[in-house]
Amino acid sequence: MHLPRYLLALTLLPAPALAQDLDVSGTVRIRYEAIENQPRAGFNRDDDLVNLRTTLLAKYDSGPVILAAELWDSRVYGGDAGTPVTTGETNTLELVQAYASGEVSLGRGSKAVIRGGRFLLNIGSRRLVAADDYRNTTNGYTGLNAEITARGGVTASLIYVLPQQRRPDNAASLRHNAVAPDREGFDLVLWGGTLAKARAFGPLLLEGSFYHLGERDMPGRPTRDRSLNTYGGRVLRDSAPGKLDAEIEAFYQSGRISASTAANAVTLPVSAWFVHGDAGYTFRAGWRPRIAVEYDRASGDRPGNRYGRFDTLFGMRRADLAPSGLYNAVGRANISSAGMRVEVTPSKRLDGLVSYHALWLAEPRDSFSTTGVRDATGRSGRFAGHQWDARLRWWVRPAALRFEADAVVLAKGRFLEEAPNANRGGTTLYGSLNLTASF
Repeated sequence: MHLPRYLLALTLLPAPALAQDLDVSGTVRIRYEAIENQPRAGFNRDDDLVNLRTTLLAKYDSGPVILAAELWDSRVYGGDAGTPVTTGETNTLELVQAYASGEVSLGRGSKAVIRGGRFLLNIGSRRLVAADDYRNTTNGYTGLNAEITARGGVTASLIYVLPQQRRPDNAASLRHNAVAPDREGFDLVLWGGTLAKARAFGPLLLEGSFYHLGERDMPGRPTRDRSLNTYGGRVLRDSAPGKLDAEIEAFYQSGRISASTAANAVTLPVSAWFVHGDAGYTFRAGWRPRIAVEYDRASGDRPGNRYGRFDTLFGMRRADLAPSGLYNAVGRANISSAGMRVEVTPSKRLDGLVSYHALWLAEPRDSFSTTGVRDATGRSGRFAGHQWDARLRWWVRPAALRFEADAVVLAKGRFLEEAPNANRGGTTLYGSLNLTASF
């Protein structure tokens, strides 16, 4: 049970100063989502699900030291044995955050904010390390984090963490919203950091990153024994009215991985990569429309004595690709995607986006992105389909109540129609309605 963790978190908060320095906030989000002609293999062709997510954050700020604890409760209702319910949807009564942080002077105008304990992370572009927001659950991390700010616009985010492994993780328990404490241990370790320099060349931000993920088996938990080094960089010019903007980010991944979770599986060297690029322009008109073209490519695996499928670690997907939830078909693995998007902001309370992407497999003999659909012969071709994605967000009451609607249309291409384990059926339709109350 979680009671010992809750009691430990509460002891972090000094009672005499609670009334003055303690801030309590939270959110409740309810989502109804439905899908027709599911593109992922092995699940119901048509499905719907209700998601409920509740968070409660208590933060004590005495000035030099901040103490915080946050409870997350993520549940689903209405699924059956064929519904894709995972730890991405269900994680009940979990103390995702319980940390202490403080500021340290490094001299010459530099400082570091150090956090220790359990916390959320969003680093750089969030494509490798993030606390996903669209998803019903989040990624939590236990360990140490240093956020460094130096003169000249130099910043760094350094981590040594044990990613929280959400429990329970079996399908029946998840569908019934069973309660079990998440765990962290040295069987799964992530360390590294991101260094950035604002205005390195005119308006351009330059960023470099390195992260190492180490994973090994534990009793009752066989793994792929990943030992991955991911390094790369980003060039960014932020969007602004009347200005061109651009972003290029690329990562290369090396290391080793087991061919399967079997104890005697062969160990393979890893050589994988990912690149994202986009360029856009924001108009000065009242709605501030931004039009952008973009491209994403993540390597896939092919037969041989080397592993080539890119691992996005703990990155988000919604901002670049498509929603997760019941759809969850498009991620940073074995994909080549070109498209464009239009974003509008009619007011401070209303924003929207529409995007189109053509989707291909980077490697035709690997499974397409995160669908699980595969043709080991490569005879089903590379084209996966045309995807249209739209989102509308409206603050019904500013800072208190927000409505969001999401919709995806995937016109399946040859691969998703002909691959041996593809779900038969026509165009995929996905939609979700979300209402979030904040207090």
